[in-house]
Amino acid sequence: MKRVAFFKDLDKKDIALVGGKGANLGEIYNLGVPVPNGFVVTSQVYFDLIKKTSLVEKIKTEMRSITLEDTKGILKSSQKIKEAILEATVPPETSEAIVEAYAQLCGHHDQKVAVRSSATAEDLPEASFAGQQRTFLNVKGEKDLLQAVQGCWASLFEPRAIFYREDKGFDHLKVGLAAVVQLMLDSEVSGVAFSINPITNNPQEIAIEAAYGLGEAVVSGSLTPDQYLVKKSSLKILERQIVKQTWQITEAGRTPVSRAYQGKQKLSDGKISELAAYVKKIEDHYGVPQDLEWAYVKRKLYLVQTRPITTLKLSSRGLANQTLHTSETPVLEGIGASPGASYGPVKIIKRAADVAKVGEGDILVTEMTDPDFVPAMKKAVGIITDQGGRTSHAAIVSRELGIPCVVGTSEATQLLKNGEMVTVDGTKGQIYSGQIKISKSASSEAGQLHKTATKIYVNLGEPSLAAEISQRGVDGVGLLRAEFMIAQIGTHPRKMIEDKKASRFVEQLAEGLEIFAANFNPRPVVYRATDFKTNEYQNLKGGQDYEEEEPNPMIGFRGAHRYVVDSDVFELELKALKYVRNKKGFKNLHLMIPFVRTVNELTQVKKMVAASGLRRSANFWLWMMVEIPSNVILLDKFLEVGIDGVSVGTNDLTMLMLGVDRDNPKIAEVYNEMDDSVLWALEKIIKTCHQHKVTSSICGQAPSDHPQLVRKLVEWGMTSISVNPDVIEETRQIVADAEHDLVASK
Repeated sequence: MKRVAFFKDLDKKDIALVGGKGANLGEIYNLGVPVPNGFVVTSQVYFDLIKKTSLVEKIKTEMRSITLEDTKGILKSSQKIKEAILEATVPPETSEAIVEAYAQLCGHHDQKVAVRSSATAEDLPEASFAGQQRTFLNVKGEKDLLQAVQGCWASLFEPRAIFYREDKGFDHLKVGLAAVVQLMLDSEVSGVAFSINPITNNPQEIAIEAAYGLGEAVVSGSLTPDQYLVKKSSLKILERQIVKQTWQITEAGRTPVSRAYQGKQKLSDGKISELAAYVKKIEDHYGVPQDLEWAYVKRKLYLVQTRPITTLKLSSRGLANQTLHTSETPVLEGIGASPGASYGPVKIIKRAADVAKVGEGDILVTEMTDPDFVPAMKKAVGIITDQGGRTSHAAIVSRELGIPCVVGTSEATQLLKNGEMVTVDGTKGQIYSGQIKISKSASSEAGQLHKTATKIYVNLGEPSLAAEISQRGVDGVGLLRAEFMIAQIGTHPRKMIEDKKASRFVEQLAEGLEIFAANFNPRPVVYRATDFKTNEYQNLKGGQDYEEEEPNPMIGFRGAHRYVVDSDVFELELKALKYVRNKKGFKNLHLMIPFVRTVNELTQVKKMVAASGLRRSANFWLWMMVEIPSNVILLDKFLEVGIDGVSVGTNDLTMLMLGVDRDNPKIAEVYNEMDDSVLWALEKIIKTCHQHKVTSSICGQAPSDHPQLVRKLVEWGMTSISVNPDVIEETRQIVADAEHDLVASK
């Protein structure tokens, strides 16, 4: 039996052994980002303990009669099981293994560690409510360490954890618990970070929260942190919200913050950008958005935890799609933490024991929430807290449930009264007295106010957003990314072929493609075939067996060259595409080939597409990405091969035109889509396409970031512009104005 495992020996495939938290720490520790060292007491130890004692029967007996509605019964059973686990005798070989690992971690002198619970069903996409079990901080010495580990085991049966597993349908005896033991950092500043904007779901923005002291205050929502918003592509800071902080949690407990520092920005601009670069690296590594915890000590940043973000899908309750427009003055303001608007009677809850008082349709008002509040949060139509930031428990759970939420108001529990009607605007962070008129999001109408000759397309990759974005004023999808859908499949396509599961890969990919095609039909959806790099493919299950290490994956084995060398995988994509078009009847689905280095590569790929039965016609377009200088220089020759259009990927084109690694923060200031060389390339591409009578589009980050570029593209005659969802309406307005000016000048 493996009793302990150090971070260096773990990766994300070890969830069953060390839980989500432990597996993710091992993964990022070996990724090369700064992570405090540690080890994990494995779940095998926990399972061994309950099987070799009478604990299994004790758990079965106590769990047999409980129901979700029986709050008192859950509390009673919880107490009995926890006491039994804490009183159980731990086998000496387990204690010895833990003590030996602690000595190896600390060296000659005992050091303080954090002991965190890591459940085997925690930090998974389908198990999103983190914090069900306990964390022990500033643990020092063998005796206290062993007690903390046993305390983690017992916390698997906290009332909130029991309720959560019952609600999610997890078998209590099949969920194990590992204990992460990690060197403590006496953080000067700490906080959390989301690799996407958690309010707008904008994948191009990184949200960071920062506060003085240890991170527990931010994670628990017991104080309101600074908020920083960073553009992912350039690592430039877009927004700062500096919050006065009068106290902090330190090794000594709750201590005051010096007056001289209370109103200052907690993390310097340079460190914000450095942290954002780490966040981007970790998201790129996993292939899905991440929620991270971090710390800053002695001028150095550390990552102490990461997990997948699981709050991207909007609730079917529809509250997140509601908005309000009013000239009324809000009675209270805070931080918008979960989008949408709702109204109802205020229900002030001072402690978790009173959550049963919250009824269906109430607005829950409290100082802050924790997992014990979840049953009440499910009944509420809006949530308001005195404390907390956008990544506090209240914010995360509200977004999971699709409930408008405002956090960090400071005084909601004092100013509002039980029973009074209020309207909550979770997008803007405002609370109004009485009932304000609420309507469905007007974004779909806003985008249709201006008809433009230049098509306005959208860049997408997440199937759960297709229905919502399709209602906006867009003419189609100009870039449908394959990467997110394949990351959701989770297994390297080569392994699926080897395991004789190729048909399953085709089915799952086709399911995702159909969602987009159906929601946007008859508007075009241009699917960009996979452009995974080797390091990204390695992260899929089985990826290590098929992908070699590359010194620079950005210019390595990717794009069209993969299809030529490894045609079997590309053919699976073509089958999925053909199935959605022919079997499901969605002829609005088209194909785009990325990263085509040579004319010969395009010729070979085109033959493969034709051989699959997908032939160019009026209702099936074959496009090519233009993102390499060779594409610009030899565009005439590429077009002569026979394609229907091109789409410019400005991210890679800018990188390669300027010789800048776009993922390197040290040279981020050199990366500039508005550089004269890039503008020259764009103008040449558009005019060459005009000469050959094929469409020209753009789908990189540039038009989303630079409105002035959009005007130039219109003037040069670009056929369509594909942007991120957050700038759809703004871009259509700019295009409409530019087209009007162009006509007026003639």
